[in-house]
Parts: sequence; C-alpha cells; structure tokens
Amino acid sequence: MRSALVALVLVLTAAAARAELPRPVARAFLDAGVPLSHVAVVVQRVDARRPLFAHQPDAPMNPASTMKLVTTFAALELLGPDYRWRTEAYLGGELVDGTLHGDLTLKGHGDPKITIEQWQGFMADLHAKGLERIEGDLVLDRSHFAPIEHDPAAFDAEPLRPYNVGPDALLVNFKSVRFAFEPNAAGDAVDLRMEPPLPQVALGPSPTLVDGDCGNWRRSVSGSFVNEPEAALVAFPGQYPRGCGARDWNVALLDHPAYVHGMFAAYFAAAGGTFGGTVREGRAPPAKPFAALESAPLHDVIRDVNKLSNNVMARQLFLTLAATSGPPPATIDGAREAVHRWLAKRKLAIPGFQVDNGSGLSRTERVTARGLAQLLAAAHASPVREELATSLAIAATDGTLARRMRNGSAAGRALLKTGSLEGVRALAGYLQDPGGTRWILVAMVNHPNAARAQGALDFLADWTLRNAASYTPPRH
Repeated sequence: MRSALVALVLVLTAAAARAELPRPVARAFLDAGVPLSHVAVVVQRVDARRPLFAHQPDAPMNPASTMKLVTTFAALELLGPDYRWRTEAYLGGELVDGTLHGDLTLKGHGDPKITIEQWQGFMADLHAKGLERIEGDLVLDRSHFAPIEHDPAAFDAEPLRPYNVGPDALLVNFKSVRFAFEPNAAGDAVDLRMEPPLPQVALGPSPTLVDGDCGNWRRSVSGSFVNEPEAALVAFPGQYPRGCGARDWNVALLDHPAYVHGMFAAYFAAAGGTFGGTVREGRAPPAKPFAALESAPLHDVIRDVNKLSNNVMARQLFLTLAATSGPPPATIDGAREAVHRWLAKRKLAIPGFQVDNGSGLSRTERVTARGLAQLLAAAHASPVREELATSLAIAATDGTLARRMRNGSAAGRALLKTGSLEGVRALAGYLQDPGGTRWILVAMVNHPNAARAQGALDFLADWTLRNAASYTPPRH
C-alpha cells in the first residue's frame, strides 16, 4: 500500500511539473532526453509582474554565458555606456632628437579589446610624436589589476584555447596568435602566415598540400605547440587538404608580458622605430602620459561580449567593475562585491546567486530563471535598455544565433544571450511578437543531455512568439 501511494505521489508530482509548461514545450525537452526536473523556464511580458508561465523559476542553475547579462547590465549602469579604457605610454628619460634616453613604460587599465589594428595605430602615434629610438627597456605597468592566479588548463584541460586566457590589466589582442592556411596561387603548396608576427614564436614549415575534402583538417595538419612563458615553438608537419581553402587556427601563446613585448617589438619596428631592449615589470611615473590609446566606448564593447559571447572580454569587464567599489588594484572579490552591491541597490534579490568571474565560463556560477527575468525587466525599464538590447544576438541574423532559428517565428524577432557549456544550455533575452508585445524569455538546462536540448530551447522561443499572446495557463 505504501509503495503504491509513493508511486502515485511521484506521478502526480511529475504531472504537476509538466503542467507548468505548455505541453508542446514540455514534450520538446522530454523528446530531447532532458527530464523537466533539470529545466528552468520563465516567460513573462516585459511590463508584467508575474510570468505567463514558469517552471522551476527559483531553482539555482548554472547559467553558462547568460551570466554575461548580469555583468554587462551592471557595467552599463555603474560605468556608463560611454566609459572608455586607456592604455598609456610614459617616457622614463629625455627624448632628444628622436632618441629616448631611458625606458618606455606602458600602463594598462584593463582594456578588453586592443586589436592588432588599434595597436598598430598606437605604435604609429608614438613614432609620429617623435619617438624613433629607445635606448632603455620596455616597462609594463600591470598594477591596475591585482595579480590573479590563473591556470588556463583548469576549466577544460585546453590551455591553448583563446577563451581560456586569463584577465590582465595590459591585455593585447587577447594574447592570441592566428595561423592562416591557404593553398598558394600555383596550387602546389600551402601558404602559412602567423599574425601577429611575434619574434618569440618560432614557426616550422608549412604542411604538405594534398587532394581531398577538408574533414578534420586540424588533426590532419598535426599541429604541435611547445608553449613556454617567454617563447614558443609551433609546427604543422602534417597534410592540408586542398578542399579546405582558407582556414584559421587561433592559439593562445606566451605569458602576458612576453606577448606584449613581442607585439611592441614587431609593430614599433613596423612603424619605423628602433628598440632592442628587454621587458620588465614596473610602475608608471607620476607624470603626464606621452601618448595614450583609448578604447571604443563601453556600449560598443559589450556587443562583442554578448553577441559573440567573448569570455576574455567579459572577465576584463567584470574586473573593471571593482573600480566602482574601491581604488585599484582591482580584485575578483572587489568585482563580486560591486555586483552584489549593485543588485541590492537595484532590489534584485536572486536566491542562490553566485558569481565567479562574470563570464559564465565557470562551474560554480548560479542564478535562477526568475532572477534573470527580473534583471531583464529592470534593464528594459532602465535608461540603458537600448544599449543592452542591441548587444544581444539577433535570431537567424548575427552572433551566436546567426545559424539558429532560421525557419521559425523567432528569426529577426528575438534578441537573446546564449549559454553553452558541457552539460549546460541556456537562452535569455527579449522577444517581440507580431502584435508588438514584448516578452522576456529565460530558459536553462543543466543535464548531461543539455546539448540535445538546443532544439527545444529554440522551439520554446518560436512557440512563445506564436502563442503567448493568446495562451491561457491551466489552473491547478
């Protein structure tokens, strides 16, 4: 009798759980092999106090990259949409007839995105201002961020992947190197280029060009990487299939000081300068900068953070938030304190909320679906709503959604942040239905079969756009 009663309770509990979601939506997750006990969903009008429907809205879940919504919204409000980072150059001696009799100091403030083109412009500016030769060393002032112990292999044992690069006050080009492969014009060999051309990275011969389809071309070229803090050796001794055409392989090499040293040596020389010194750590003098590189405004920067889900930029931005709660150096704890203080001021209570590095590339970060929905509602009512909304990927159009939702109602009507980790899939953002009603959608899956739930998440967005305006939830 007792076992029968327990079984009945379990059946009724499962039925109630399923009833919280529209049946077609619940069936989509179940068909993907994901139990509904591992799914959290909130769908709500942007101007409503309560969800239209919700499922496990208060269960703390790993949000993957949808955590970037917290970081970027906090940044827009705490720093301002027009906030800019500066990277400064200081002269450590007299500049006479183009020659600096002393060291050149570069001081970083955590710029999340210094591209090769921007760096080239910075080097050209130094030369144009009269700096032609440096007799001293390159001194790097990275003190704006406190030293952070970072193991690039810790998350997924992939230390050379650019997304595993740690934050740094003087981050340049994401500390990454692009190896570009392409069959040459004669069709008998492979042209191999390294960008940037770092002098500390030795590059072996190109792979052999062979006929065939592309397939798993990275395995075919047999990339070999010996990566040390101050030097690296890269070789591709295998074969490159002709059917691949042009391909890129991006790798994170060297440590931060060696990488900046290489970037400076390569591009200062390209600008016409002469430098033969070494690199060392130090502090910028209390003087006016000789030159400065200014970043794009924050509202532009967060488009890469959210549309492209750039983890390195998100971590840089997260640490920058520490400056809003105390003086530098910025620390992880300071950034967490700034976010918690901002949430409290915003009266956004999220039970079980845990922020690790602000990017979502974490196994410990937690947020609830209701919490993210409340955050999105607050953002929609905020003066920075357009900046946040336009930073999200547009379904079937760009960013991480460029190839998703192409054949449904969501195409062009959904502005969403995606989230993807092993065992995690998530979507969060805004939908606008054909009648002009705007909806908030938050959905997270934490389950070993989460990768199979991507179609169910896309279906949820499509179903909401087609049916939410006329949907009446069943009464329990």
